[in-house]
Amino acid sequence: MLTDIEIAQAAKMKKITEIAEQIGISADDIEPYGHYKAKLSENVFDKLKDKQDGKLILVTAVNPTPAGEGKTTVSIGLGQAMNKIGKNAVVALREPSLGPVFGIKGGAAGGGYSQVVPMEDINLHFTGDMHAITSANNLMCAMLDNHIQQGNEQNIDQRQVLVKRCLDMNDRALRNIVCSLGGRLNGIPREDHFCITVASEVMAILCLADDVFDLKRRLGNILVAYRYDGTPVYCRDIKADGAMTVLLKDAVKPNLVQTLENTPVIMHGGPFANIAHGCNSVRATKIALKLGDYAITEAGFGSDLGAEKFLDIKCRFAKLRPSCIVLVATVRSMKYNGGVTKDELTKENLDALKRGSVNLGAHIENLKKYGVPVVVAINHFKKDTASEIDYVEKFCREKGAEFAVTKCFAEGGAGGTELAEKVVEACEKENNFHHLYDLDMPVYDKIRTIAKEIYGADGVHFPKETRAAIDGFVKLGADKMPVCIAKTQYSLSDNPKLLGRPENFKITITAANLSNGAGFLVCQAGNIMTMPGLSKSPAAYNIDIDENGNTVGLF
Repeated sequence: MLTDIEIAQAAKMKKITEIAEQIGISADDIEPYGHYKAKLSENVFDKLKDKQDGKLILVTAVNPTPAGEGKTTVSIGLGQAMNKIGKNAVVALREPSLGPVFGIKGGAAGGGYSQVVPMEDINLHFTGDMHAITSANNLMCAMLDNHIQQGNEQNIDQRQVLVKRCLDMNDRALRNIVCSLGGRLNGIPREDHFCITVASEVMAILCLADDVFDLKRRLGNILVAYRYDGTPVYCRDIKADGAMTVLLKDAVKPNLVQTLENTPVIMHGGPFANIAHGCNSVRATKIALKLGDYAITEAGFGSDLGAEKFLDIKCRFAKLRPSCIVLVATVRSMKYNGGVTKDELTKENLDALKRGSVNLGAHIENLKKYGVPVVVAINHFKKDTASEIDYVEKFCREKGAEFAVTKCFAEGGAGGTELAEKVVEACEKENNFHHLYDLDMPVYDKIRTIAKEIYGADGVHFPKETRAAIDGFVKLGADKMPVCIAKTQYSLSDNPKLLGRPENFKITITAANLSNGAGFLVCQAGNIMTMPGLSKSPAAYNIDIDENGNTVGLF
């Protein structure tokens, strides 16, 4: 059996100019990065602004498990399958982060015969967007510290610096540090922190900006610190927004690549869904809607995180209306939620499957609350038995959800044609899309609504310190913003050990931060790590270059 990288290296890619021509973009309107990837120029947006939008399809999943559910693989396979049945589809995905690539999760280019290529480039430096975001974020931090060092005209309280430096790598040693040691010339010593680049507000802003000018406005609105008198200091106050925008002027342009079957893919941005809104850029999704009759995009982790934020944050800001939601589920994920350990998941276990199917049921019910047709993609794995598949199909019928078994990993687009047909049908059904809450709703009620309606919680606990922080942000305008809840991806609750469909629990909001430039209030439930660490045996151990100069071990 070939590995993902072996399949990708054997792919017959088309030149990126040919992929552009497939969707009506001339060679003059792309900015190539080699032969097989390119940036879309601003001319593309101008030329297509009056073109009618296609149908928007969101791909999400049940709560992730160590076995992997294959959401990105299904997204890519669905795009290939749509074109196999004669539909003009464009896929819009997030870019991978180097942290997971060299850590334990892997890349974000799909797998098997449903991959985006050139896979090696995409999973590593790609077109440099992550590096540009890292540089822009760290320039802001450097200018803030320099402002304090050079006289502190803004009277910034160094004990209340809010922004963190970032690095697109898993490095636990940088989570909590003390900086500016070594004497007066090196600044005033203080505690500082790093987050991974995809967790930075700059990443969230890039993904929500309409254009480069909206990007600059949002960057200027980043809340960077407080003064000694308690008043806020914004990025524009330390005059960092202009230079940051210059660093990001190319990164804000979406990237064009292709699948193994030469389906066009717009790949851009990549915020984590358990600590940010977890979707690719607004610009990428909007241009995909102009270029295809169907635009297929995904949201990170389970529907309780990525999909909720896609529907309540991204769709709200960008005025998007999804026509269909695809919910990826696996027999393995349900058995895991039913109490089976990872090493036993390949064995048939109908009792565990039935116990764990409640997790799938919760996600179906939650997504239906948005008024959009839902199709369950049962992502097939080799060891799944006929009895197990039959049970999941029966369960979907009982829940009133359309479904299709997909074999996109093993068969590419051909393994997803049944799903594609079901999705096309769903896109024509009655659609009453609406958000879960109104922006005029008080902040605390927004949080309670998400906790009750999506997580199934009985209530929300707000410690005194958290209430004080939220109340302070409300004074700065957070009461009119959507809420982005950061919590574990492994459970519907804020406790990663509570699998299935937890009952009789409360959510505890342990911290709050204002992403003022992005435009949402971040509320942390439980313990969330914004700078991951490497495992005992990270994927980096297996990545190397062979005697012929080829990359090996990259999945």
